[in-house]
Amino acid sequence: MSATAIHPTAIVHPGARLGSGVEIGAYSIVGEHVEIGDNTWVGPHVVIGGHTRIGRDNRIFQFNSIGAEPQDKKYAGEPTGLEIGDRNTIREFCTFNCGTVQDVGVTRLGDDNWIMAYVHLAHDCQIGNRTIFANNAQLAGHVHIGDWAILGGFTVVHQFVRIGAHSMTGMGTILFQDVPPYVTVAGNPSAPHGINSEGLKRRGFASPTIMAIKRAYKTIYKSGLKLEEAAAALAAERESVGELGPLADFLAQPGRGIVR
Repeated sequence: MSATAIHPTAIVHPGARLGSGVEIGAYSIVGEHVEIGDNTWVGPHVVIGGHTRIGRDNRIFQFNSIGAEPQDKKYAGEPTGLEIGDRNTIREFCTFNCGTVQDVGVTRLGDDNWIMAYVHLAHDCQIGNRTIFANNAQLAGHVHIGDWAILGGFTVVHQFVRIGAHSMTGMGTILFQDVPPYVTVAGNPSAPHGINSEGLKRRGFASPTIMAIKRAYKTIYKSGLKLEEAAAALAAERESVGELGPLADFLAQPGRGIVR
């Protein structure tokens, strides 16, 4: 087992739990209710507080604020939390807040995510796996983001918005409504611009499946059908193309309405 390495200038509360091989950089602060998994590296000048649980093999660069109180005026000191999975890269100047009792009480970031500088994850956000957030992507509270989603730089997301798996936003996108799985959106106000076909190819989606997703996009955006009618049409096709299931399920769930 690798030894834990804490820089002499770092402040680690005796109650914090650090796994084997954890490194804590110069002038970083780790609070009492923090748990950090094996082989996670924390750079200099990082503050990790609150009821925060961090998995293994993460890299957290300098000047991050992890697990601070939510920026919600209703917050009254409840012991809400932040959970970060495994193998995430979190670059400089990010702010991840704990959850609130008005929601699930926990902000979550999954596994294998690539989080660039100045990203904000507000209270109760639920982030999946293998996402990419470019610089200055900003999430308000209660946002849900599916696996493999890509947020372009300076994307701003309104509270309670859902962003589906394998979707993508362009630089400077402002989102007030939901983004279905596979869809690419951009602009202010945001507008749909087809599916993320290149991303699907890179992830091994077969050509017939990508064509079926393109047809589904046309059903939603080009057919003139009402959203409920488009959702029903896609639900009828999910037996033949399983990848349409997440799209049909997304449209069937209540939300803020989709970018359309």
